[in-house]
Amino acid sequence: MSVQNVLVTADIALRRRTSVMVALSVLVVLLVLISLGIGSVRLSPFAVIDALFGGGSDVQQVIVREIRLPRTILGFAIGAMLGMSGAALQGLLRNPLASPSLFGAPQSAAFGAVVIIAFGFADVRSYALPVAAIITAFASVFVLLAIAGRNAGLLILILAGLAISSLAGAATALVMNLSSNPFVVLEIAFWLLGSLEDRSFRHVMMALPFIVAGAVILWSQRNAFRALSLGEETAQSLGVDVGRLRLGVILGTALGVGGAVAVSGTIGFIGLVAPHLMRPLIGHDPARLLVPSALTGAALLLAADIAVRLIPSTSDIKVGVLTSIIGVPFFLYLIMRERRALAGGVA
Repeated sequence: MSVQNVLVTADIALRRRTSVMVALSVLVVLLVLISLGIGSVRLSPFAVIDALFGGGSDVQQVIVREIRLPRTILGFAIGAMLGMSGAALQGLLRNPLASPSLFGAPQSAAFGAVVIIAFGFADVRSYALPVAAIITAFASVFVLLAIAGRNAGLLILILAGLAISSLAGAATALVMNLSSNPFVVLEIAFWLLGSLEDRSFRHVMMALPFIVAGAVILWSQRNAFRALSLGEETAQSLGVDVGRLRLGVILGTALGVGGAVAVSGTIGFIGLVAPHLMRPLIGHDPARLLVPSALTGAALLLAADIAVRLIPSTSDIKVGVLTSIIGVPFFLYLIMRERRALAGGVA
């Protein structure tokens, strides 16, 4: 291939990535406006924009700025964090099935938060909640990588993640059984399903610093991901400290996922789905996947949160339930695809 052909190919790829980023940004903005307008009181996008900037009636301003805006901010931030952390873990392990939910990070974070809530160490608006969630999320990912090893295959990763998730789930159930307050147990049960309903700016201020810190840490490792895609030995020869990279990804994931779970409960599979949706459009470079995966994760969670408000039901459907219903079939499809790829490689 000539140099001119290489330049033309690179230019086409750059234009496509730019177009995808612009389309994603427009989609997220539209979903934000729809999220701010959907509810018992329907508002048009123009009314939403007017209320955001101090126009419209006092009632519209309260609905948009005080009730719906915190929920929408959290939907964007949590979805973006889950999408970015999924892309980062897939880049770190060079495995397309890696994601925070499969590694037990959200379940472990939920366990840490449940301990705080159940035993009355702090209320649901205390900063002790995200701190406990972050510590347990960090521990789960660290333990999984320690158990599975550096070059773990697909089966080992899935089994180790399943074991950690099961242990975290059992520990959470035990804490709920030991709690003497039935109202607290009921509150925890609904919280674990994952929801953005009735969130305030107090929740935003509690989660956002940790989510931003986690995203910054993951973004700072983007060049190391690109080198790691060539193999650990090659990455080390290029000056990448693989141990430091692994610790950075664990810390960034724990900060972001822990902060998210502390205010939303467990919302699964967005970190798995978002990078896969972007890979055919952006390419397989993990460094270039981080931001598109974050925008895709934000769009997915915003869309899911809009959907639970539109689906007719006698009670509120939890957004974590909807993402799991969509995510599990997608996960099974990926497993089947990996199995066919392995079978083809063996043949």
